[in-house]
Amino acid sequence: MVRDTIVRTGQCHCGAVRFEATLSDGFNSIRRCTCSYCRMRGAVVVMAEMGGIKLLQGEDALTTYRFHTGSAQHFFCSYCGIYTHHQRRSDTTLYAVNVACLDGISPFDFAEAPVMDGVNHTNDTGKPTRRAGTLRFIPAH
Repeated sequence: MVRDTIVRTGQCHCGAVRFEATLSDGFNSIRRCTCSYCRMRGAVVVMAEMGGIKLLQGEDALTTYRFHTGSAQHFFCSYCGIYTHHQRRSDTTLYAVNVACLDGISPFDFAEAPVMDGVNHTNDTGKPTRRAGTLRFIPAH
């Protein structure tokens, strides 16, 4: 399998946190999730493998949030509150990166993003992750 590794820089809204993300499969891993937290947060994410996020500045500005089992660690800027990335629960060797934080990228650059069923999480059900649907962006003309 050929992977489309892409390295992008990114930041939170206020710029206190800057990072570099090595997206192990480029933008092919784009997705949303239906779990209670992701549903409220509304971020579109892509994956970086363990070691694929390098903080360039603002490590001291990052704060974390954990819920439910506590295995997923969600990172936020403590100044502006923007979610930059999180360590995934279903595979703790992967980080999900908020595409809206990547320089020159917007969630609206993608016509479609798969939506994964986080309500029935694979770690709770023992079943493979199910695709719940598709998020579509249709620009006005």
